[in-house]
Amino acid sequence: MSASFGIDHPLIATRDVAGLRNRLISLGFTMTPIGRHPWGTSTSLAMFRGCLIEIMGVYDEGLLDTHPAGDFRFGRHVHSHLQAREGVALTALHSEDSRADADRAEAAGFTVAGHLEFGRDVTLPDGRQDRTKTTLALMPDTQFPRLSFFLCQQHRPELIYVPRWLEHPNTACGIAGVTIRAEARDQTALRPRLERLYGPVRDLQGGFETQTANGVMRVLTGAACEDLLGPLPDAVRADPQPAIVGMDIKVRDMTVLADHVAASGMAARHEGGAVILGDPARTASVILRFQTA
Repeated sequence: MSASFGIDHPLIATRDVAGLRNRLISLGFTMTPIGRHPWGTSTSLAMFRGCLIEIMGVYDEGLLDTHPAGDFRFGRHVHSHLQAREGVALTALHSEDSRADADRAEAAGFTVAGHLEFGRDVTLPDGRQDRTKTTLALMPDTQFPRLSFFLCQQHRPELIYVPRWLEHPNTACGIAGVTIRAEARDQTALRPRLERLYGPVRDLQGGFETQTANGVMRVLTGAACEDLLGPLPDAVRADPQPAIVGMDIKVRDMTVLADHVAASGMAARHEGGAVILGDPARTASVILRFQTA
């Protein structure tokens, strides 16, 4: 299967980038130094081969409306969602050719607002300074804003997938999937949309799932999400719009992972061979579930 449209990185918006970064480090993730985007958002990454976890906050509200892609403003989108609650604000899908993939997305019925090219200063592990080059194709979803996608093409992947950044003390090595909370009325609209992009879906109790080139997208009612992940945060329960509420992270050694979780002091439970963190308020309203790679 082509890598195009695989889960690249759900973007976790937080009001405290430094605090969330420190908590993820305590869980055994290797996090990049906090960087800045030109549209006013700050960012730190946990890198895997071909995908990543990104946490993002706002460092300068005066820049939020700069660098528009059509009518879409990346920084403003993140900031607007943070005013309501923390959590995934939009999701990057992998692309090796963002313009060709944008055409494919439009043919499948998605709206492409525009393209955005930018660079981000990075400090490499050896202290060397460099600058990334990235092209985004923005696909905002006016019906379900938190399920907006963007295609992400890295032109200098050697500055993203840096070997030292790919090694995590907790043995994490990738994204296995995401869980989207959507009630039945919204699943009716989401199902054909995802089928046009990924092909036939598989029915589940309380919803369905589709396989991407990197991980599954699982769409479940709130009740089914809680059966799988445990209690959702109050802020998520109060927010009626569909959104990613859980991420599945692959690890090579569950015993090592469990040791890091215990040392972090974060609540967790073992269920069905997975380790599920039990206090999503400490991970920006996103429930992290770890499973064997």
